[in-house]
Order: sequence, then structure tokens, then C-alpha cells
Amino acid sequence: MLELRPNCECCDRDLPPDAADAMICSFECTFCADCAHGVLADACPNCGGGFVPRPIRPARLLSKYPPSAARILKAEGCAPAGRAA
Repeated sequence: MLELRPNCECCDRDLPPDAADAMICSFECTFCADCAHGVLADACPNCGGGFVPRPIRPARLLSKYPPSAARILKAEGCAPAGRAA
């Protein structure tokens, strides 16, 4: 089950469960579309994988399967595209 992390790891933008601009890699690293496509040039700084849009969990299932509340933020920020963080 996807964690549905609550924020962008790069800029800390809130990404609620219904955010249409949330992007994830295969390890569920979570970024907003602006950071994923712009700053990171579509490559996850943690694993090097690509991004896909995070699915939106139906609202009726959020109480049974709640999103994560744990915020993850890269303390050093996100490296510009082409440079490892």
C-alpha cells in the first residue's frame, strides 16, 4: 500500500492525498511536479529512478487506509539536475 507521503522532499510543499501534482519514484520518494520536472530533471536524487504521477486514493478509503503523516525533507536541499545530492 502506498504511504501517500504528505510533502515534497525538495521544497516541502504540502501534497495532500488528492494532490494531482504529486510525483513518486518506485521507492515512493515523493516530490511535487515542479521539483521533479524542473530541479531534478525527472531523476530521483535518492535512487536515480524516474517519476510517475502518484495515484489518488479514493476519499472514501482514506479513513481505513490513511496517508502518512511523516514529513521527509532533504536537509541539504535538492541538487540541481545532473548533480547528486
